[in-house]
Amino acid sequence: MTAKNGDKVKIEYTGTLEDGTIFDSSADHGNPLEFEVGSGQVIKGFDDAILGMKEGEEKQFSIEPADAYGEHDPTLVQKVPREIFPQDAELVPGLLFEAGLPTGEKVPATITDVQGGIVSVDLNHPLAGKKLNFKIKVSVITSS
Repeated sequence: MTAKNGDKVKIEYTGTLEDGTIFDSSADHGNPLEFEVGSGQVIKGFDDAILGMKEGEEKQFSIEPADAYGEHDPTLVQKVPREIFPQDAELVPGLLFEAGLPTGEKVPATITDVQGGIVSVDLNHPLAGKKLNFKIKVSVITSS
């Protein structure tokens, strides 16, 4: 049986950046990643790579930013007043937090700079603009 759209799969994976840094791994979560192929539950490039794989098969592949988290968009780097953060929060460049949008949606954000009362916040996904490398193994395929 090979994985096709609509199948449920369990995948063991390790994701690395170009410099070899591991950014995510199923081992870190203690169990395989489980999702429905073609449903949009994972990034497009990951979904596409699973198609046609068999149970027990291993594969290594790379995903360009366009099929992952997109290119880094400089318009998503905003300057906001320090007062919008909790008074006791220690704001330092590199701090990752969850920002609330006017729509009520929450998105990951990173502090890039703190100058007096102004904080620069990057609302791009932390992996935007990065090529992602994966090593995966299909553990289970359940046909739809």
